[in-house]
Amino acid sequence: MAEPKHVAVLMGGWSAERPVSLKTGEPCAAALERAGYRVTRVDVQRDIGRVLEELKPDVAFNALHGPFGEDGCIQGLLEILGIPYTHSGVAASALAMDKAKAKAVMKAAGIPVVEHKVLHRLEAAKAHALPPPYVAKPVSEGSSFGVLIVGEDAEHPPQELYRDDWPYGDMVMVERYVPGRELTCAVMENVALGVTEVMPIGHGFYDYEAKYAPGGSQHILPAEISPFVYQEVQKLTLKAHQALGCRGVTRADFRFDEQPTGGGELICLEVNTQPGMTETSLVPEIAAHAGHSFEELVSWMVENASCGR
Repeated sequence: MAEPKHVAVLMGGWSAERPVSLKTGEPCAAALERAGYRVTRVDVQRDIGRVLEELKPDVAFNALHGPFGEDGCIQGLLEILGIPYTHSGVAASALAMDKAKAKAVMKAAGIPVVEHKVLHRLEAAKAHALPPPYVAKPVSEGSSFGVLIVGEDAEHPPQELYRDDWPYGDMVMVERYVPGRELTCAVMENVALGVTEVMPIGHGFYDYEAKYAPGGSQHILPAEISPFVYQEVQKLTLKAHQALGCRGVTRADFRFDEQPTGGGELICLEVNTQPGMTETSLVPEIAAHAGHSFEELVSWMVENASCGR
């Protein structure tokens, strides 16, 4: 009888998203154990190269979030070590993490994106870079860290951008605020799954608390939208996944303004190459709706792992 595959579940790290990564990694590790894999939980630190050389796992399950975990860095290390890994490869991970570059690629592929500017945070704090309302966000962060919404009546830009201890990098993206409904769709390799509407509860938008706190948001799956819009979201999700060169599982987020003044505008906000896999996360729910249990989903991800992604 063949030995079960040895899977190193990489979690933690040192980015602002460390707590989210730990919450993602543990249920994935437990599900892989239930599925029959030999699992080692690895809290990633700066010595991760040495740790992996000693462990010699068959596969690395990447449950990291944020800089170093989903921006191509850990992927490059795994390529050097020759350890097959889950999710997207070096180039796609780096590209999707840089919101401005990802938008440029998606726009060139015919995917609707919102008007935006990229500038230094101190410049963005001096004067409105776009007419309000708009959103200011770090160029390379996830989990809604550092996202600031500027209302229509705001007299000046968000002064938080002046903070000496601003932890999210100096470059920010300022983009037109798109009102409407929050929609999201997941891809497993080259298949777009169901579309979920996310309704934050007690939050102005789908922020960190709405994403990860129990009861922070309501997920409506399948989203109660017209069949045409539903299929359009699926089509654009797969198109974005492929345009960015993604592999494995990704999730694309959209805004849909169905008000008459919005003209039915459907905008792709971003593609997440390392979507959360916590008990309140969207991708496991979407996969379950498509008939894939959590164990089946993470097992598929392990079997889909490779180098040269």
